[in-house]
Amino acid sequence: MRLNLMAGGPRGLLPNDWRQAPGEWAAIDRGTLTLLDAGIQPVYVVGDFDSLTTAEFERVTAAIGTVERHKAEKDDTDTQLALFRGLTVLGADEVYLYGATGGRLDHALANYWLPTEQRFKPYVRQIHLVDRDNYVRYMDAGKPLTVQPLAGYRYVGVANMTSVRDLNITGAKYELAHYDDDSPVSFASNEFVGDHAMTVQCRQGIVAIIYSRDNRGQQVDN
Repeated sequence: MRLNLMAGGPRGLLPNDWRQAPGEWAAIDRGTLTLLDAGIQPVYVVGDFDSLTTAEFERVTAAIGTVERHKAEKDDTDTQLALFRGLTVLGADEVYLYGATGGRLDHALANYWLPTEQRFKPYVRQIHLVDRDNYVRYMDAGKPLTVQPLAGYRYVGVANMTSVRDLNITGAKYELAHYDDDSPVSFASNEFVGDHAMTVQCRQGIVAIIYSRDNRGQQVDN
């Protein structure tokens, strides 16, 4: 089961084809309006809704009925609550988070680091972030991750989100062997070699695989 979560980030940063994503949709706070405006009925809605006006919240409750509303003063973010529900209550095999980047930097960073939280560590490889120019997936230690090229993404970065031991990148334009570090580092602007997959593996740590494209810079391959 694939579940898509729509957060309340800028709509201009959503992929052009986001409406065609397979799977069910759920909404996080203001992301509910994004789905309703697109004619999509979410399977559940979570939030404190402090980013909605009274009229907007009334529209949400009229369209959805029951929403999972939380107090604004709480330990978890709305995104954490929605993600945890999707993984544990619905039992989603894959969760794709949209509308989670752009806007406030503190929100974006909190979302990027979600898989490093203790409660989400069992689901590291099931969590994905998507926006207009980037697609992020995660891996943990142990089993190698085969990273296939994706159409439309020229670049692929590898970033350790935690301390890492014996991080290896093979089959990419720039390879890495037996890398250790206690601080997060982004090995950016790597590239696939033709249509060949690359492999990433580490003995300890959580790593993000970041597919990206540059719509403002170079438009033609060397």
